[in-house]
Amino acid sequence: MEQNFKNHTRLVTGYHGITGLLILAGLIGSIVNLINADAHTHYSAALLVVVFLCLIGIFWYARVFALKAQDRAIRAEENFRHYILTGKPFDAQLRIGQIIALRFASDEELPGLAKKAVAEQLSQKQIKEAIKNWRADHHRV
Repeated sequence: MEQNFKNHTRLVTGYHGITGLLILAGLIGSIVNLINADAHTHYSAALLVVVFLCLIGIFWYARVFALKAQDRAIRAEENFRHYILTGKPFDAQLRIGQIIALRFASDEELPGLAKKAVAEQLSQKQIKEAIKNWRADHHRV
């Protein structure tokens, strides 16, 4: 499938959908259990709520930490690609989000679009919308 602005986002059903919903359902169920708990089961019901809050934190940060590592790799790769194309590194004013969006630009578009992104302070979405020849990235998870 050809990648473009409209279909480039990636959601993993097992992670984003099923696991996320199961953790959320578990949290809701544990809160209901805590509300309905009597004096003898109150402590264990409260522990279940804590466990599910911890699971939400793990679910969230597992994704955030992986994306941060990928962002660093993308920044290095795209800076190197820009250097090969122009003989110069990226402008230091480019934000990481802009660089991540620029990875979709073709080699012909990258130098000009990078300059425009700095000059006009383009957002990630604006950069992606400005790309005419999309360069797919199927490796980001």
